[in-house]
Formats: sequence, C-alpha cells, structure tokens
Amino acid sequence: MLDHLITGATVVDGTGAPSFRGDVGIRDGRIVAVGPAGSITEEAASTEDASGLVLAPGFIDPHTHYDAQLHWDGYATPSVNHGVTTIVGGNCGFTLAPIKAEDADYTRRMMAKVEGMALPALENGIDWSWETFAEFLGKLEGKIGVNAAFMAGHCAIRRYVMGADFGKEATPEQVEAMVAELKKAMEAGAIGFSTGRSNHTDGDGNPVPSRHASPEEVIALCAEVGRHEGTQLEVIVAGCLDKFSDDEIDLLTQMTVTANRPMNWNVLTVDSADPDRVPRQIYASEKAAAAGGKIVILTLPVLVPMNMSLLTYCALNLLPGAWGEILSLPVPERIAKLRDPETRADLLRSANSPEAGVFRRLVDFGRYVIGDTYSDANKGLSGRKVADIAAERGQEDFEALVEICAADDLRTVLWPMPTDNDQASWDLRQEVWESEHVILGGSDAGAHLDRMCGATYTTRFLGDTLRGRKLVSLERAVQMLTSDPAKLFGLKERGRITEGFHADLVLFDPETVNSANARMVNDLPGDSARLTSESEGIVSVRVNGVETVRNGQVTGALAGSVLRSGKDTVTVTPDSVSFGPAIAK
Repeated sequence: MLDHLITGATVVDGTGAPSFRGDVGIRDGRIVAVGPAGSITEEAASTEDASGLVLAPGFIDPHTHYDAQLHWDGYATPSVNHGVTTIVGGNCGFTLAPIKAEDADYTRRMMAKVEGMALPALENGIDWSWETFAEFLGKLEGKIGVNAAFMAGHCAIRRYVMGADFGKEATPEQVEAMVAELKKAMEAGAIGFSTGRSNHTDGDGNPVPSRHASPEEVIALCAEVGRHEGTQLEVIVAGCLDKFSDDEIDLLTQMTVTANRPMNWNVLTVDSADPDRVPRQIYASEKAAAAGGKIVILTLPVLVPMNMSLLTYCALNLLPGAWGEILSLPVPERIAKLRDPETRADLLRSANSPEAGVFRRLVDFGRYVIGDTYSDANKGLSGRKVADIAAERGQEDFEALVEICAADDLRTVLWPMPTDNDQASWDLRQEVWESEHVILGGSDAGAHLDRMCGATYTTRFLGDTLRGRKLVSLERAVQMLTSDPAKLFGLKERGRITEGFHADLVLFDPETVNSANARMVNDLPGDSARLTSESEGIVSVRVNGVETVRNGQVTGALAGSVLRSGKDTVTVTPDSVSFGPAIAK
C-alpha cells in the first residue's frame, strides 16, 4: 500500500523535460510510482486530487545561513513556506563549529555583525553545548523540518586552533592543526569547506579570522577537501561584489584545481549600467575550466528589497573612505559628523569612486524611500522619496536624508530603490542564466534578518515565470530551482521526480504562486525582530514524504534530515558538472 497518492497534477519533474498530467505515489519517504494520470491503481492510505496544480521537486537553496536559526526554528521559515525542502548552510566561512566554550561570545557577536543575526536570539535561542562539528550536527538530527547540509567554515576552524591570536599568520603547525580539524568535520559529514576573504569584520570591528589566512593556508585546506567523498568549496572574496582582480581569479582557480572539486561563490549582480561586470566574473569560471577546475556562479532571479538605517551596520558601512569609521561612532557623534557639510562631501566623493564598486549603486540617495519613522518631525514622510522631500526643503538629497534620520536618532528605516530594474538588465539576466557556469541562489536566508528577506526568491521567480516577464519556461524554472543545485552538490536521489528518489515535493497553484510583501515580526528568541514573508499559492510541501507545509503554513512535522558528505552526497568533479538548458536530462 502507498502512504500517499497525488493524482492529476501537472508534473514538472525537474529535468527540464516537458510537463505532463500525472500521478505520483509515495511510500516510506520515497517516490515509488510515477505515471500518467489515472495509471497508478495501487491502494493508498491517503489520496489527493491535484488537478489544476503543479507538482515539482522540492526547491534547493544553495546559499543560506540557517546554522543558528535551525536551533530554535527547525522549519527554516520562511524558506520552507516557499517550497524549499533542502538548504545548504555554513557559507562564507561562517559556521558555529568547532567552537570552544570561551569563544562562544566572540562567535555570537561576529555572527550578529557580519550576518545581521539578532544578538539576543543567538544568546537566548541556542544552548551552545557542543564543541565539535559532529556534535553540532547531532544537535539538529531529528529536530528539523527541512533537509540541511553544512559547509565547515574557515573562521570557526581558525579561531578554534589559534584562539584570540587568529590575527597573526599561522605557523606550519597551526595550519596542520587546521587541516586536522577540517578533516574531522568532513568525516562528521560537512559537505565542504567555505572561506571568506571579503571585507567582513567581527564584533570588535576587526577583520574576521579567515581574512588573516595566507593563500598557502587556504590551499592546504582545499587539498584536504579533495580527500573526502561528496565535498565542495564555497568562497566569498571582495571581487564577488563587483569584479574579480587577477590575483583573486588566480587564487580561486588554484583552490578548485587543488581540491578537484567545484567551487561556488555568491552573488553575481547583473546591471546593464555596468556591462563589463558579467563578462569579467564569467571569465574567472572560464579560466578555471581551462586549468581543470570549476567555478560556479550564484545569481538571483529576482530583485530583493533591502532596507537600511544609519543606526545599524549595513552595506553603507562597506563604502570606501570614512563611511565605516563614521557609521561606527556613538550616535551623537555620528549625527554631528553627518551634519557637517565637508564630511558629507567627502563621503559622497569616496562613495562615487571606482573603489566603491557595486556599492556605488547605493549613493543615489534621492531614490531612497522613507520607511518607518519615529518622531513627530517625520510624521507623514513614510513612503515618500527623499528627492521629493529634499526639493521641498531646498536641500541636497543626502543632506535631507541625514536630517530625516537625525530627527529619529538614526532609527529611520530606509529603502533604497533598485537601479537595475530596467529591461536591459532583465535581458542580460536571461542571457546569464543560460551559462554553463551559473545557477540560481544567493538568498542569504537566515541572515540579515533586520534588512532583507531573500528566502522568497523561489515563489517570486515562479510567479514571474508564469505570469510576469516569462523569461524561461516553467520546466526550465523548476530545473533551475531543483536539479541544478542538486547536481552541484552531488545530492543523492534528490532534485527530481523519479522513482526511487526521496519524496521532497512541492505542490503549487500556477495561477497564484508568489510571495507576499515582507513584513517585520517579533518572533525571534529574546523578542527580537526579523523580516519575513508569507507564501502565496503553496498548497503542500513534503520533506522525505511527510507533509511539512499545508496551504503555506507549517504542519508541525519534523521529517528533515541532516545531509552528510559521502552518505548523502556523491563526489562531483569539475569535469563532471555543467548547467544550462541544453543539458537537460
């Protein structure tokens, strides 16, 4: 007898093949029967008529930071509400293990700074009672509603080995110890190694541990990855946010070639206003391929709104010049500096310099829309553009923005409007998606909770595919969300609707699938706030055959698995993986 039978659905199997009206039978967490509508006659404990609905494999999010949130929210909301059944965490060099008890406070403050996680949630929502990577994974086993795989992060390993002296160059003995810790993590099930060489700073304002590593240290760790089955590399360097330098391309190439494993990075920004960015970033993948490596590019298929404030750490802190220094001052001093005309002029000059890279897009302050305000002086400004307010006041745009924020003691919520929503940018995205080096991803779900909600890209992309720009077919869109990431990570028997595969499934209404607008809720431990968003048109989500979501809401079932390298993944080598519609199988 089947556990569950879905009948009459429009089946999109994840391979890119044409959809068909069919039935799918589930037993013991697996897909055991797939056929045309009406062809499966075996008795089932429960049957669901899915006529008019689309049945697809569960979506796989290749770049999340749910390492912390899963400890208090095993469903990884809102990702699971939007059809995600498998997440990959531990990216950008940031994981929560291995860790010594005396380093927990440092790690919490670092994660709060670099990943926008609420510090009270980290302090109150996790017991921090593990030390090894194996113990960290064990804490989640049997307690999650999604499948979760984790990279081993460079920052945690370096801090574990070097302690507070991580700012120094590692000795050969320390590098050897780091390699040994990575080996332990791989043997425990880490699906790869991640490192960060971007401009991230820790809770003390210093470069995070991985930024102090020499290229030789990084390569030694990559070599260890290549000794383990079913493993990967993931990286973020400064050039990921704009254009790679020659040195960065050389290092990334050496990393993937040394490990003999694919490496992915986050995230490619596509903007017709900078037509040289995409070719430069894809060139890195082409150069790596010529050397026998594989660099996979993550890019988002939707624009993710991101709010900011001059009170909390945000992307403006990453602008060159004095931005980071001034935005880190105590609030009264910060306001005084920002109100100084000479200081503002200096800030604008550096923000518009070539060194600002992709962040130059943030300095058209007239395009900012005012969000929540907190003072009588700012009543009626919510929802208005800064340029309009500045014109009324006879001020420059940045001057007007500073005065609005100063009236709220800098708490004002700001929404920068995207500059890359033009048709030329969308045409370029459509072209980029056809590259053999590109897959969808980059949600950062679980991170930056006060500023953005990227977890909704799956349903927003489907809505756009079906009823909006229609840049790709439904079959290709589902392939991009399912079998493409499954292929990259070598996930065993996931990412497709076929007999014998795990029954990770999402059933949705093609007429309504989408995401509601993001909203702020106070549902984190310590009464902390986050941005989240409900799904629309998601009828059912099954993880390992068990219904986890019904009509957009979690059911309470915790059927997810901790996915471990070797056991749940197969080895993918650079020459064995490629993407794009031409290779649908």
